[in-house]
Amino acid sequence: MAKKPQLAADTRPWRDPGKKPFVRIRNVTKKFGDVAAVNDLSLDIYKGELFCLLGGSGSGKSTLLRMLAGFELPTSGTIEIDGQDMSQVPPYNRPVNMMFQSYALFPHMNVWDNIAYGLKRDHLPKDEIAARVAELLKLVKLDDYAARRPHQLSGGQRQRVALARALAKRPKLLLLDEPLGALDKKLREETQFELVKIQETLGVTFVVVTHDQEEAMSLATRIGVMNQGEIAMVGEPTEIYEFPNSRFVANFIGSANMFEGVVTEDEPDHVRIRSAELGSDIYVGHGVDCAPDQVLWYAIRPEKINLTRERPEGEANVVHGMVEDIGYLGDMSVYQVILDNGRRIRVTKTNVRRGDPDAIKWDEPVWCQWGDTSGSVLTN
Repeated sequence: MAKKPQLAADTRPWRDPGKKPFVRIRNVTKKFGDVAAVNDLSLDIYKGELFCLLGGSGSGKSTLLRMLAGFELPTSGTIEIDGQDMSQVPPYNRPVNMMFQSYALFPHMNVWDNIAYGLKRDHLPKDEIAARVAELLKLVKLDDYAARRPHQLSGGQRQRVALARALAKRPKLLLLDEPLGALDKKLREETQFELVKIQETLGVTFVVVTHDQEEAMSLATRIGVMNQGEIAMVGEPTEIYEFPNSRFVANFIGSANMFEGVVTEDEPDHVRIRSAELGSDIYVGHGVDCAPDQVLWYAIRPEKINLTRERPEGEANVVHGMVEDIGYLGDMSVYQVILDNGRRIRVTKTNVRRGDPDAIKWDEPVWCQWGDTSGSVLTN
């Protein structure tokens, strides 16, 4: 599920070197005792982005979010929001609001009062509060639920109430910690699109923390992949998936078959890699910045591999094996192929035809083949 393009390529602020970031994180470190939860991290986030911090448990993503909110202070480094240094600004004075994974709704208040709570605390005029709550109820499609209590709502509805409450004070920056984590898969997928539409409508900068790769790919204008307190890669979803910069990113985002090899031919327009792991040469149809005889890795996504009964043409990018297992997932089938040298690889195939009688079956001998620009060459 891909987020539809929002901006033409030449107007995306992160592609403009002269554009000023809305959030500037510079050399931020956060230590708990001797442990660095965030380590010398620098990151720019631009106005109007829906930016996802993606990482596993302990990667530092939630700690970074809490520092943006002001609930934690950096051990060293600086955080700026909209040009203002946040080091001495308490959480309640920051142009920021945070939506927690638990939603933290007041159970004794109805939907209307939950959304209005922060506005009442700020002593806004009653008519202004009423107008803003009505606007938000319409935005999150809960006009008819204003009088209900949280226990009378579904998980998806509670999530939207929490979002409306977080947006009520019109923050410049909204932080969302695993906002869809409590929803079931189908509702989560539906809500992802709703969240994107709301963000686009308001133009508020969102920073979302998630461990769910599909969620990050669906929501984000850009993704920051975190590992051990550091940013491993920042890029648009297509960049992160199609052009990973390391073995960690290639393995963390989606699924990848990874093979170690040695460069045997290095030309400006192509590279040939000999891989004992694969049992075949790999031909890459573009130049690679590497040294002669350098050991490197080649990552190929399962959907980029063609599975055939007949041997394809060519000597490189072709291996023979046998189908060991098949997983039917409805929209696609996942094939586990054991190669002649004993190595296993994963291949996926879209199920275009219903009940395809010609589909490759268990224990069939097969050839796996891919194009010369289908994979990524990784040097670390």
